[in-house]
Amino acid sequence: MSAQAGWLLPLSLLLSVLVRGTLAFSVPTMCETNGSVYYVGEWYYLDTDHCTQCECTAGGPVCGRTDCPALPPPCVHVSYYPTDCCPRCEKIGCEHRGQVYELGQQFQPSECEQCTCDMDGRASCLVADCAPPLCVNPIYTKGKCCPECKDGPNCYSDFTQSQVIPGGSTMWVDKCTYCHCHDGQDAGYWEGNLIAKCVKVHHCTLNDDRSH
Repeated sequence: MSAQAGWLLPLSLLLSVLVRGTLAFSVPTMCETNGSVYYVGEWYYLDTDHCTQCECTAGGPVCGRTDCPALPPPCVHVSYYPTDCCPRCEKIGCEHRGQVYELGQQFQPSECEQCTCDMDGRASCLVADCAPPLCVNPIYTKGKCCPECKDGPNCYSDFTQSQVIPGGSTMWVDKCTYCHCHDGQDAGYWEGNLIAKCVKVHHCTLNDDRSH
């Protein structure tokens, strides 16, 4: 009996240790998150962060953040919803100088520009090339790109810019000097030629009583 009692005591202790060990290292079969129970293998998002997705595993929740796909380049209106992780593209178009335009839309941001919203979300613009004005006093009118000569072609009599001579006209600027403003019809000729050609009369002094 003593031998059997001596053998049973260690066995009972061994069984107790084994039972306790089994309980201590038992594998969990569920996770508690968001106030809900998830079983091993289930996926879920955190209520506090919709960008974090978790999997319930035997070792507990394993989580990672979601990578949002890039928005298309032509996206000009982005919305963020509380229940969504990633932003949504609500409108595709072009943004040009703070203004938004539809794809394919033509627009005129200034008097001298004509633009189109291309399908790639970029605005392509053409800028008008104005010919040199045919006068020394051009006027810029609102709504028009190029300046206009309201008084017609003209020139300055000299570099002092004190007198203006109509195109094709001759004017005496003093008793001994007359100046002629060309009447060239080619707009390019007027560029750099806005000073009249003047001729001084020989043997003339300003004190002469020469009539004009």
